[in-house]
Amino acid sequence: MALRILPFRQYDEKDVVNLYALQLDGGASLDNPSVNGDNDAGVFVKVTSADLNAGPVEYVDNSYLGKTDYPHIGRDQYPVVPLKIQPASGGNDCLGMTMYQTANYDENGEKLLYYPVKKDEMQAVLSGEAVPVATKGVFTLASSAVDGDLTPGSPVALSANAGKVTGASHGDANDGSTTIVGSCLASGSRTAIGTADQFAGAAGSTGNYYVVKINL
Repeated sequence: MALRILPFRQYDEKDVVNLYALQLDGGASLDNPSVNGDNDAGVFVKVTSADLNAGPVEYVDNSYLGKTDYPHIGRDQYPVVPLKIQPASGGNDCLGMTMYQTANYDENGEKLLYYPVKKDEMQAVLSGEAVPVATKGVFTLASSAVDGDLTPGSPVALSANAGKVTGASHGDANDGSTTIVGSCLASGSRTAIGTADQFAGAAGSTGNYYVVKINL
């Protein structure tokens, strides 16, 4: 699955925002949850649309529903949340980190629209649905969420690579071009033994992971 965060986490639900859907302009694969992209869980995001005059829901034409132009059908449209977020990069304001991936299909190519239990098991929301965004808390990030390495005790900032974070110095906090999102608490590595590991990679390879405190 397209998850950049490991299971260990500590957070309060009051620090989770459930208002925004992910705006996808490319860089994402909604058809294959095994492919990493901007729709992953663990992507750092910014607000791109927050007009409450748009109403709570809007309806759009979407081929995901299949054939929508049957005769004598008044409306067959897809509901979406009008408030939007996108991956954030260095210098942008940052709302927080997505806790769920955005996906339309499971690993077998089945539409998650028809399997809500499977969708929950995958920690996913459908395209257009509000994705939970954590603004504070302690999370374990896989190496796929990080550019370079993070140093325990040092600040963590938005990377130039949208959606990811990178290591920073304490002096960077005063630099207007750097957006500090928290600090690194600890780091480690894991090795995939026998079979491929979601966070370490192919069998025999080693991947890093980091415990990060987010404070936005």
